[in-house]
Amino acid sequence: MSPGGSRGTGSAVEVVRSSVVRAPRDEVWARVVTAEGVSDEFRPLLRMRFPAGLAGASIADLPLGRSIGRAWILLGGVIPVEYDDLVVVEMEAPRYFQERSELGSCRVWEHRRELDSLADGSTRITDTLRAVPRALVPGPVVRAVVSALFDHRHRRLARGFR
Repeated sequence: MSPGGSRGTGSAVEVVRSSVVRAPRDEVWARVVTAEGVSDEFRPLLRMRFPAGLAGASIADLPLGRSIGRAWILLGGVIPVEYDDLVVVEMEAPRYFQERSELGSCRVWEHRRELDSLADGSTRITDTLRAVPRALVPGPVVRAVVSALFDHRHRRLARGFR
């Protein structure tokens, strides 16, 4: 599959997005693992509200394999439209983290974010997402929403590091 592609695999949906930002990997990592950084990627229509247990911490501080509670995705910063029972299962700072959680719309949500240093000092960010939708949510709908959301997130990342 191409770095910008998406595909369905049986009942699972897979989406991969990759882009380059003009900043060194350590700087990008410091931003993308914070609640503020993640929430900024969702703006302006959505915002992610992390559980109180993450206040002042970053994803890099989380214990592996344990849920920290629900992170809510809020439309307009107010109306809950989705949740993520956030569980980080692997991490090698500042190279990657992998989340394996449950969403309101998906029985399984796997998100791996990789950061690769490039020779010119910039960073390639690659998000690989695998979702198994719940029976009531069709796979093509999940694929379309995840694709659009991560297209948006990558545009916001690129703008944030100009």
